[in-house]
Amino acid sequence: MRNISVLGSTGSIGTQTLEVIRQNPDDFKAVTLTCGSNIDLLYEQILEFKPLAVSVNDEKKALELKDRLKNTADIKTEVLSGEQGVIDCATIPEADTVLGAIVGVAGLKPTYEAILKGKDIALANKETLVAGGDIIMPLVKKMGVELLPVDSEHCAIWQCLWGEKKENLDRILITASGGPFRGYSRDQLKDVTCENALNHPTWKMGGKITIDSSTMMNKGLEVIEASHLFGVEVDRVDVVVHPQSVIHSMIRLRDGSVLAQMGKPSMILPIMVALYFPDRGPRLLEEFDPFDPKCCNLTFEKCDTSVFGLLDLAYEAGRIKGFMPCVLNAANEAAVGAFLNGKIGFLDIEDTVRKVYEEFLPRNRSDNDLDDILGISREAFVRAGELIGK
Repeated sequence: MRNISVLGSTGSIGTQTLEVIRQNPDDFKAVTLTCGSNIDLLYEQILEFKPLAVSVNDEKKALELKDRLKNTADIKTEVLSGEQGVIDCATIPEADTVLGAIVGVAGLKPTYEAILKGKDIALANKETLVAGGDIIMPLVKKMGVELLPVDSEHCAIWQCLWGEKKENLDRILITASGGPFRGYSRDQLKDVTCENALNHPTWKMGGKITIDSSTMMNKGLEVIEASHLFGVEVDRVDVVVHPQSVIHSMIRLRDGSVLAQMGKPSMILPIMVALYFPDRGPRLLEEFDPFDPKCCNLTFEKCDTSVFGLLDLAYEAGRIKGFMPCVLNAANEAAVGAFLNGKIGFLDIEDTVRKVYEEFLPRNRSDNDLDDILGISREAFVRAGELIGK
């Protein structure tokens, strides 16, 4: 039995993680859950999974949840709140593994603290490594814990690398569906709506990551994440547009061999790979059908960075390092939030991120600790908000 803390239990990854736990009650138990403000769903999760503790980021919502639970005598779940509540859930002694699915840089500090307590990390929050990879990866090594990638692309790369010597790796090939605007020109992007951007052709994901997929920033963040996870420079990571989303990523070895991991576009499998590691769990998805029409014609394209410029900017941030990936991520979080709230247009996302990035670039430095990273992230987020408000 492995005890799991699910950080972000009401989001897309969190709910699918709980589905894995639900289907495998002899193997896993959810000991803590956290959410931002969706206490309606969290309440239902508490009734079903009976965790030891939960945390709600919104303190007023946490009080409301406590009030609701007063009439459930068989529920002994402790209700926490705020940043410290999430950290307490991530570091609870009973947890073996922390599933990090909080959206954005908010997942960084709980992950850091969980590693310090010796927890294995199943990481679905790419921003943790984009902003804090220079801190997190050495800490993982120091504490001797496992960092298990849940992001489908990085899980695929990780599986392809099992049994391979590090020196045999030549290049990493991260696949991308191309998002809803694949093939669009820059002019065509001027008038796309939030509804258009949220209509992803193959994956069902949360709002923020879906918008990132539509701008191709998601791939940029994944390139930086891969460089930290697998110890390679960003220029050894290529983005390959693969509209069918059958191949989740590939590696090329020094002898020219290419290994690929294939499967349905579902997060259930990478979640299971991480939680069951080093073993394999039971099959929960329908069998992979190589004769499915989607599998019969697999195609590959280059991403047009003259249209989707954030991908190139992410490569630049990954080369420069220091706190620039953190700045890139924070500005993007602010801009995507503004787009989702109808405050800016689609192309304004890239414009905002680029402006903030260029303002912070002269100040870049590499000797950053956790407080530095979190401070720079807040500063860049605020600056993006100021530019949006003008």
